[in-house]
Amino acid sequence: MISTTTTPTPHAWDTFVHAQPRAHVLQQSAWGELKTAYGWHAERVALCQDEQIVAGAQILFRRLPFRLGTMAYLPMGPYLNATSAETAVQLWPALHSCARSHGAVFLKWEPGLVAADEPEPDFAQRGFRPSPQTVQPPRTILIDISGDDESILARMNQGTRRKIRQSQKHATRYIETDRAGVAHFNAIMQATGARNEFGVHEAGYYELAYDLFVPAGDAALILAEHEGDVLAGIMVFAAGPTAWYLYGASASIKRNLMATYGVQWAAIQWARARGCTQYDLWGVPDADVETLEAEFETRSDGLWGVYGFKRGWGGAVVRSAGAWDYVYNPLIYTAYRQALRMRS
Repeated sequence: MISTTTTPTPHAWDTFVHAQPRAHVLQQSAWGELKTAYGWHAERVALCQDEQIVAGAQILFRRLPFRLGTMAYLPMGPYLNATSAETAVQLWPALHSCARSHGAVFLKWEPGLVAADEPEPDFAQRGFRPSPQTVQPPRTILIDISGDDESILARMNQGTRRKIRQSQKHATRYIETDRAGVAHFNAIMQATGARNEFGVHEAGYYELAYDLFVPAGDAALILAEHEGDVLAGIMVFAAGPTAWYLYGASASIKRNLMATYGVQWAAIQWARARGCTQYDLWGVPDADVETLEAEFETRSDGLWGVYGFKRGWGGAVVRSAGAWDYVYNPLIYTAYRQALRMRS
């Protein structure tokens, strides 16, 4: 008998998520807590059998601009680890019921990456329509971090390998830092945002992310330090077989020491030691490989500024299934889409 609950404990939920082949940090309870502190609200919908979670998803809710209501957002899920037809049939009605109970105008679903041997969801059959508005970058680079150091390095281009080796010289230290290191990370993060003209979170965001993920062993903050100067930092997250490079920053000084390469290599080492087999560089321009390679040297807008760095790590450019909307209130949804077009 399948039962539905919207209140699984964080421990029970995270145990379920970590057991999934497509476990994702955005489905962890700590991610829901982090986003709740910054304007969202999280609910976890779980289907249980014999008191064990067999299917479900974490859904985030946020007020739409222009006072148009609420958006429900389902990132990188749902999960279904039971093969019974009853479970599959009950899952989506339970998710829609949760969304409607929060007054959602629509549910935005970003299923994430679909494995090569996994069929892509039939979005139309489920009532979803393609959405031009994504929350997460739909295209990324995945690095295979299985094997030893030399195997991983051999997949990279020559320039990246050379810069990694250079980063190991000159007594630069790469430290998995404690809570005190968040202040240093925040300082270089603010400098990076100002230098490259992109938005960054306030200091409290990274502090809370550290507190929620690092003590649990689901993330690490790694800093590059040389003679008292903090040169670069990465906050890397992991769940299941995958690690994600979500936040990174670099100082403007001593750039010849290649600390951004060294700290990324240290993050890959952390992920591999934790048992991960793939490392997600989290976001490149949403263009095919031919366009990326033809234009990356002449463009620096948006994610183009980081593609030149990310392309050298020997990963594969992959695209997720994109964003899809299930509409509960067509009238307000149409007004919302029109308002977005006017604002853009």
